[in-house]
Formats: sequence, structure tokens, C-alpha cells
Amino acid sequence: MSVRPIVLLGDPRLRIKGQPVESFGRFLHGLLDDLAHTMRDAPGVGLAAPQIGEALSVCVVEVEDHLFELVNPKIVKSSGDDRDLEGCLSIPGYAAYVTRRERVWVVAQDRRGRRIRVAGSGLLGRAFQHELDHLDGKLYIDYLDSMDELISVTPRDEDDDEAGGDGDAERDGETAGVRTPALA
Repeated sequence: MSVRPIVLLGDPRLRIKGQPVESFGRFLHGLLDDLAHTMRDAPGVGLAAPQIGEALSVCVVEVEDHLFELVNPKIVKSSGDDRDLEGCLSIPGYAAYVTRRERVWVVAQDRRGRRIRVAGSGLLGRAFQHELDHLDGKLYIDYLDSMDELISVTPRDEDDDEAGGDGDAERDGETAGVRTPALA
């Protein structure tokens, strides 16, 4: 398991669709482990394989200490609308308000190829949609009418930590007074 470099905006690999996974062996297991380790190190809420340069339909999402490993995921149902701030590890230092579906149902495979079904709302539902967009070569900024909608955010400085902060600004989304989840 290793931390891998995260591909940043401008790198064409972010726009390539993830190819379906057909082999569920050692390579995939290592990729899933690297995705989780890299996501946690960043820190973020999710990470998709194209964000570490692998054009495969694989992503991880972790909310409330529950790690979801999704291979070949598809959203099969959604409901409601939710508008909230969203950030991305491939576009560091920025966030924007994005409207997504409030609740989504996803079918995927696990690391062994078994079919799984998961549902999520709130941050979990948003993270699923964000990561599955990465697998289609889509970024949250594609939902914006203008790049002027981006909000510059910076992590709290260490003085804030001494005043009761937890020191994990991007993980819990607290940046420069703006609440934004660092999805992926």
C-alpha cells in the first residue's frame, strides 16, 4: 500500500473514462489499497482511479469511518436535489456550490467481483456522484456556469488549531470559514 501522486486539473488523464475492470486479482487489490491510502493521506472523502493515473472504473469513498470500495459502479436510481459546497483533491484550494441528487442508489462490484448495492444521501450521496463522475471523465467544475463561481479556500492556520480546531481542516471540510468537503 502506498500514497500515489494525485493528478491535477490540466492533466488530460482526468478526462479519460475509466475502463471496466475484468480481473479481480492482485493488481486491483493493490489499486484499491493505494486509493484508500492516498485519499486518507490527502485527506479527502473519496478518490477515483483516474485521479492517480489509472484509467479504470474503480473508486473509494469513506464517510463516517466506513470505507466503500466500488468497482464498475453505476447509479441506478436517484431522488431529490441538494445544493452544497464541493471540493476536489484534483483541484486543490477551490470549492463551489454544486447541485446534485440528494439520494442515490449504486450497484457495483467489490474487490472480489461480487455484486454489491449501496445507497447514500447527504455527504455520502454527494461523494458517490462526485467519484462516479470522475470515472466518466467529468469534474465538478463542469456543472458551473462560469469559473467565477469557484471560491478560493485555504486550510485554517495553526493558530486556529490552538483555539480548539482539530487540525484536519480539509477532512472535515472547514476551510477559511467555508464548509466544503474535500471529496476527490
